[in-house]
Amino acid sequence: MSEHDEKRAEEQGDPREERQQGRVESGNRLRKELPQEVSASVPAAQDAPKTDPKPEPETDPRTDPEPEPEADPEPRLTGRQRLVQGLWPPRVSRAQLIVAVLLFGLGFGLAVQVASNSDSDSALRGARQEDLVRILDELDDRTQRLEDEKQGLEKQRDELENSSDQAEEARKQTIEKERQLGILAGTVAAQGPGITMTIEDTKGTVEADMLLDAIQELRAAGAEAIQVNGVRVVAGTYLTDSGKGVSVDGNKINAPYRFKVIGKPQDLEPALNIPGGVVQTLEKEQATVTIERSTKIVVDALRAAKRPDYARSSSQ
Repeated sequence: MSEHDEKRAEEQGDPREERQQGRVESGNRLRKELPQEVSASVPAAQDAPKTDPKPEPETDPRTDPEPEPEADPEPRLTGRQRLVQGLWPPRVSRAQLIVAVLLFGLGFGLAVQVASNSDSDSALRGARQEDLVRILDELDDRTQRLEDEKQGLEKQRDELENSSDQAEEARKQTIEKERQLGILAGTVAAQGPGITMTIEDTKGTVEADMLLDAIQELRAAGAEAIQVNGVRVVAGTYLTDSGKGVSVDGNKINAPYRFKVIGKPQDLEPALNIPGGVVQTLEKEQATVTIERSTKIVVDALRAAKRPDYARSSSQ
């Protein structure tokens, strides 16, 4: 190589050395820049100076303000109070109201029935021994009377079956039956043993229903004919109040009320004097009742025979 070439090479420099030198410079530059990048990534919280926490000041319990009292919790309700709140004010529908009215009516009816039964039971419970014996005797007499009537009908049947002249026997029994029915219907006069009952009503407190109770009690005791102040009492008799008196089948009668009754006196009088019966009821109304037994009572008030409008005999 000539001198001229060496000088030019020195001026231009060796390219390999230049490349090596460039790599070294770039590495140094990276090492210089690396700490700055790392330091930039550290959180700011680490760079900030640490400060000691300030201690909280101690408080003196003697000088601290007293805590405010807590508000009282809502009082608990008792079972009765909850029940009252649930029932009042009432929230009732129409159907519930109708059911309540029906139940009230049913309960009222049962109460009245129980009370009426209790009154009748208490009357017998408070009766004297002789009164109870008299009531039992009256029941026995009614039973015996029905038994006698049964035997009489059986006797009539046997006579009709065994009689040689059945037509004549049937005619006799028909006449006798007509008389009996006439007495019951009031179309014929009657006489026989019985009682006379007189009711004095000076206060005007006796009403038609009280006299009707007396008639019903006499019929139950076996009365066969009854007459009140000249008016014959029959099956269809009705009584109503009429001013200060009483009307029997439309005929007004006034006190004193006189009953003529045909029947067995031993049955009729005790039936009126039973505890809680007719006599006691009238005496509570300040009326005076007098009963007399007699071997002959005449019932002569008559009723006109009335032909039924619709009923006809079914016998051929």
